[in-house]
Amino acid sequence: MQKQKINSSDFAERMGAYSHGYKIDVGDSVLIFTTGQIAMDKAGNVLHPGDAGKQAEFIFESLQKILNEVDASLDDVVKPQFLLPTWMILPKYHQYATNISKTPSPFQL
Repeated sequence: MQKQKINSSDFAERMGAYSHGYKIDVGDSVLIFTTGQIAMDKAGNVLHPGDAGKQAEFIFESLQKILNEVDASLDDVVKPQFLLPTWMILPKYHQYATNISKTPSPFQL
């Protein structure tokens, strides 16, 4: 098994042992794990306060940048996990998320 840290220069400078993700080669397959993302620019400022749709868009773009580092895309995602602060923003999140995946799958981003 081989592990490769994923670090993109598109984000704020990393602190400590933090990595944006890991690519793990397990023989005939590769697993990719990414860290949680928030709508924050390189300077640490919150982006689009109060607009869950715009924040979701920024977060998905951030995830795509991380995946690009290891020649993957959002279409390769098997199991997403999202933590939303309140169920009330779920419709805005889904409004954006349902339009990004081109590949049918057993889950919805």
